[in-house]
Amino acid sequence: MSISVKHISKSFKNTTAINDVSFEVKEGELFGLIGPDGAGKTTIFRILTTLLFADKGTATVAGYDVITNYKDIRNNVGYMPGRFSLYQDLTVEENLTFFATIFDTTIEENYDLIKDIYIQIEPFKNRRAGALSGGMKQKLALCCALIHKPKVLFLDEPTTGVDPVSRKEFWEMLKRLQQKGITILVSTPYMDEAILCDRIALIQNGQLLQIDTPQQIAKQYPKKIYAISADNIYQLIIHLKAYKHSYSVYPFGEFVHYTDKRADFDLKELVLFLEDRNIKNSRIQQTEATIEDTFMELAK
Repeated sequence: MSISVKHISKSFKNTTAINDVSFEVKEGELFGLIGPDGAGKTTIFRILTTLLFADKGTATVAGYDVITNYKDIRNNVGYMPGRFSLYQDLTVEENLTFFATIFDTTIEENYDLIKDIYIQIEPFKNRRAGALSGGMKQKLALCCALIHKPKVLFLDEPTTGVDPVSRKEFWEMLKRLQQKGITILVSTPYMDEAILCDRIALIQNGQLLQIDTPQQIAKQYPKKIYAISADNIYQLIIHLKAYKHSYSVYPFGEFVHYTDKRADFDLKELVLFLEDRNIKNSRIQQTEATIEDTFMELAK
């Protein structure tokens, strides 16, 4: 296994950040930690990259123990933290050269690994990092994390605050890096990015809820889901929550995802219920469960 985590726990004063977390990541796998802010994702990343000690449990990265072999881990992993952490007063080229020098290598030596990414920011190589756009900062940070040819790449919420086009490009870059044999552990609060991973772990309040492929997790949702729309979504949500047979009601884009307590869901009864409450142009159809639906169910 490229990453092995066994019964890791970590607390800060009276707050439990992660509680008895265990998972494994195979070599060459693109594995996602999926959960909201404060779920414990960054704490796990900091332990695995030897920036924090766990209170309990053990972990290895690329075959090295996170405590006894921390120097080996630092030489064999790339880490891209959630916040842009490069030197903003240095240029693009100066930042990249600096990180290459730290790992006793050069840009030229590992240029093939970063070429597809670097050519997109090379026209701005003399621009200070602080003056780059969000998407360009993201690409520069990824280049700096890769310049020493790591075995494992840690990406902590790399697309937060980045525009949709840059997000799409970033995930395409990750897929290409994976083809080169790099193991990638990425965290994200975006459920739509979860389906791009080989396997995912859903995490909430420091505990893992489920680990599997995105497709299998979505399939395990226990109830039928109905997508409901109407002219006034806000009023629709209020009345659906008040409906005596409702099990769950969550906004989902232009729809509301609704599940019923009964096994024999009565569509006509629900339509009449909404009409009696002046909900106009309601449309109801069964839909497939998503990872977000499963996450909301598990997090109850």
